[in-house]
Amino acid sequence: MSNYNEVLSRNTENAPKGNGLYSQTVAFSHYNNLSAQLPIDPKSGEVVDGGIKEQAEQCFKNIKAIVESIDHVMNDIVKITVYVKNIKDVDAINEVYKTFFTSYLPTRTVVEVKDLPMNSLVQIDALLSNGEGTIPNAPQSGDLIKLTNNTSNAPNCSLSTQTVAFSHYNNISAQLPIDPKSGRIVATDVKEQAKQCLKNIKAILESVDVPFDDIVKINIYLKNISDIEAVNEVYKTFFPDSAIARAVNYVPARTVVAAEALPMDALVQIDAVVSYGDGTPPQVIEDRHGIIIEANNTENAPKDSLSTQTVAFSHYNHISAQLPIDPKSGKLVSGGVKEQAEQCLKNIKEIIESVDHAMEDVVKVNIFCKNIADVAAINEAYKTFFPEGVPARTVVAVSDLPMDALVQIDAVAGNAEGTPPIV
Repeated sequence: MSNYNEVLSRNTENAPKGNGLYSQTVAFSHYNNLSAQLPIDPKSGEVVDGGIKEQAEQCFKNIKAIVESIDHVMNDIVKITVYVKNIKDVDAINEVYKTFFTSYLPTRTVVEVKDLPMNSLVQIDALLSNGEGTIPNAPQSGDLIKLTNNTSNAPNCSLSTQTVAFSHYNNISAQLPIDPKSGRIVATDVKEQAKQCLKNIKAILESVDVPFDDIVKINIYLKNISDIEAVNEVYKTFFPDSAIARAVNYVPARTVVAAEALPMDALVQIDAVVSYGDGTPPQVIEDRHGIIIEANNTENAPKDSLSTQTVAFSHYNHISAQLPIDPKSGKLVSGGVKEQAEQCLKNIKEIIESVDHAMEDVVKVNIFCKNIADVAAINEAYKTFFPEGVPARTVVAVSDLPMDALVQIDAVAGNAEGTPPIV
């Protein structure tokens, strides 16, 4: 019997298959990572007939089929990400959404993207709690609880919870630049909007007694990629946040993409993944206290002063989005999208191997490309890195990427050894 968690990938006939490229769900320790679900009828393999409501319903049906196939329920979902072709369709999606989450509400991110596979109108992925863990023949605490919280010091939404903690992580709903007192978007300047997003995240964390420097991953969605420099000016005033973090220059892993549009016509939206050292009850005391964040950079992958290449906490490593940059030259590689995808994955491989892990430890991959028609070429490179098709996966086409790249890829990897407690 092993004392370590294992990567556990599973598929069901009741949801669309990944054609050998990805698994429907990949569990590791206390979380299940689901592949983004398109509105595909699993019997026909085609997008369902109808409009946005029918497509959203099929996405959720597919998620529910996957969740139930591994003996879980929809209320075990801690985070939902909705990628939509037209932000105006969100109201229709919400009508469907409320039929699948009638009492408990997970955290949520909504983004309009440029395009989706199979010309779909919507695609939805999910993160699921996994109380039993994945140590072979040795179930962990099956009665871990979710801790949900909302504070009046950040914007409230009737369709999402501000933060949902499970085991050693908090997942934060995407924060728009909304003043929580007025309920309105702050000034039209992107710097002020970025500041408000981060202030909202900080308020949420303070409401659950978690410091800002416990953030391990940040996702920034911009209306215009050219705004990134202005956003970075604000970002640097929030990270690092404490004297301890400043001493080691700690910054979270990070992904930046340009969205086609954001809710409320915002210029920026930010969500976060946060470490939670105390865990959620009833984890035993020795499993809860003093777990540390382990941040790492390697010379063999591109460095960025505003992000750490990999941030590990407990049983997960969070990898910053990798652009197709040659780490020696600091420039985009030559060639087309296949060569760029290969370089992104090479960079991820170098990062993972630098912390004594392997690509087989990857549980989730997110691919952001400029043109959805490029996915076939991206897949050619992808299959050489993941021949078993194990990680869960999400693919979307976005408006723009940093450095005018054609593709950008981030990843989450299992960390079997955990991060040791402070002795």
